[in-house]
Amino acid sequence: MIVVGAGIVGLATAHELSSRGYQVTVVDKEQRVAAHQTGHNSGVIHSGLYYAPGSLKARLGAAGAASMVDFAQRHGVTVERCGKLVVATSASQLPALDDSCGVVRPNGVPCHRVSPDEAREWEPHVRSVAAARIDTTAVVDYVGVCRVLADLVSEAGGEIRLGTAVEAIRADDSGVTVETSSGVIRADLLVNCSGLHSDRIARLAGVDPGVRIVPFRGEYLEPTPQATHLVKGLVYPVPDPDLPFLGVHLTRMFDGTVHAGPNAVLALAREGYTWGTIRPRDVADFARWPGTWRLGRQWWRTGVSEVARSLSRRRFLSSLQRPVPS
Repeated sequence: MIVVGAGIVGLATAHELSSRGYQVTVVDKEQRVAAHQTGHNSGVIHSGLYYAPGSLKARLGAAGAASMVDFAQRHGVTVERCGKLVVATSASQLPALDDSCGVVRPNGVPCHRVSPDEAREWEPHVRSVAAARIDTTAVVDYVGVCRVLADLVSEAGGEIRLGTAVEAIRADDSGVTVETSSGVIRADLLVNCSGLHSDRIARLAGVDPGVRIVPFRGEYLEPTPQATHLVKGLVYPVPDPDLPFLGVHLTRMFDGTVHAGPNAVLALAREGYTWGTIRPRDVADFARWPGTWRLGRQWWRTGVSEVARSLSRRRFLSSLQRPVPS
């Protein structure tokens, strides 16, 4: 088997295939594992809080959170079950807060409503009219998880080829031929776990997935060391059920630092981690895709607000001060 992508999805897939007896080769164009999405997130193991009872997302959320903590503990990867507060800062948010607590109980996620005084016992600097406490939310070193997975694949006889870009894919009755920047690889099957480039890899293989990657960047600020004491764990706002974002929140990372954000903005490159990274091919790719324009027509006000917050530290700070005025 060939697995394209050495992020957490690719390496977890390769590990599972190896454990079933397959000979696995993982290829990735970068020189290290977890170089993109896996290595550029807040490290949160989400609990499955916001998903419909009985849905696949709900079941996978709860089971995945437990298995990730177990995996990290067994393999010596830094992990901490710090819990999360979802904070309502106005009475208008209370129905949505109650809906969240009501939704998760059938999913097996422990969640309970707490008063403002009880919330301050967990987070002394939080201001709320009510909050929900989720004890199972944790933070983990996802890059560390990937390094362990890569080692396990290698120990099982698999191969991790970094710095190896996929250039062409040809499939026939006898298997698949993959031309890469470091040679040709033959296999029975190819598994596409290439994240930000998964649609392009699919098209290289002659498959039209019917969707397109439209890149959004999550922007975080980091409080100064003198301010990190203001957050002990994870502080989230009550989410807007109409949006795919969880809102600006405060996250204590596994290394003790605090991330504030994210601010979600359309990126000008698939790997565009700053405003200054612009790749014309990537821009043309999403600009030609009709779905991008449908998204823009529906959510342009939200998009303008996110860009404004991206360009203004004052607006960003104002969002953070709603739950934590200090």
